Amino acid sequence: MSLRVIAGKARGMKLKAVPGDSTRPVMGRVKEALFSIIGSDIQAASFLDLFAGTGSVGIEALSRGADFAQFVELNRRALKAIRDNLNHTGLADRAAVYRRDAFQLLSRPPERHFDFIYIAPPQYQGIWLKCLLALERNAAWRGADTRIIAQIDPKEYDEARCFSDLELRDRRVYGNTLLLFYRFSADATQEAGSEH
Repeated sequence: MSLRVIAGKARGMKLKAVPGDSTRPVMGRVKEALFSIIGSDIQAASFLDLFAGTGSVGIEALSRGADFAQFVELNRRALKAIRDNLNHTGLADRAAVYRRDAFQLLSRPPERHFDFIYIAPPQYQGIWLKCLLALERNAAWRGADTRIIAQIDPKEYDEARCFSDLELRDRRVYGNTLLLFYRFSADATQEAGSEH
């Protein structure tokens, strides 16, 4: 599968894939749909790409005008691919790449505010759900304008599943990929503000 940047400054540039099957690259049409939903809100935004894989989603965000993207990944081969892809596209100066466990990261206060948090674990196994619960537990991550997007297999989604502080604003299915769009509830962000 050929990975490319779809639009923006690095449009059409090919991205390196990660050798082996430890990552699950997002399909081009899903990425295109995602960014058409985000629209111009990506301009000047900060973007957190958890389980970043090739870095394709965060790189797309930078190419389309995000100010900053942080890539979080444990797999060493994926980290090399992300760095190579950032250098190849000329977007490395607006990025930070960390070899880190996502849950460890979410258990601490963020180093900065993120407008978008993208969660796309390579092996499903409910990891996306654990990430959302970790975000709920840590008030420091709650921003009134923070959008959390989870990319999962539709079979993993349970309509009955409710969160105490996160509201599902949208969901879109593209074949065997489901995108879920969450925001923190107004009560949750007010509570977080009063704790600071």
